[in-house]
Amino acid sequence: HVQLVESGGESVQPGGSLRLSCAASGYTASRYCMAWFRQAPGKEREAVATIDGFGWTTYADSVKGRFTISRDNARNTLYLVMDGLKPEDTAIYYCAARRIWACGPGEYDYWGQGTQVTVS
Repeated sequence: HVQLVESGGESVQPGGSLRLSCAASGYTASRYCMAWFRQAPGKEREAVATIDGFGWTTYADSVKGRFTISRDNARNTLYLVMDGLKPEDTAIYYCAARRIWACGPGEYDYWGQGTQVTVS
């Protein structure tokens, strides 16, 4: 049984920083594609950052240079460090994972419950 549990979301002022964590169980995070998505009120869910089974990362243009995705294989945990936060970063952030190493278009197999980030 695969579980993804996010944590770290909170309210911060513009320009602040946060680190989100996604602890995986029943799943080997190091082998596969994992990603962070977000969904703001009234907007569609969007991919924020991905990391594939080889550690290659991609970012949405809106967060490039401010957000960093990484993975601690020993802890089986995915992270998202968010610097220079803006009010438009306010959203529920979700961790997602696939059962293949490649990221890119397509569905994700597993999702966390989400963690709220508010920037104001």
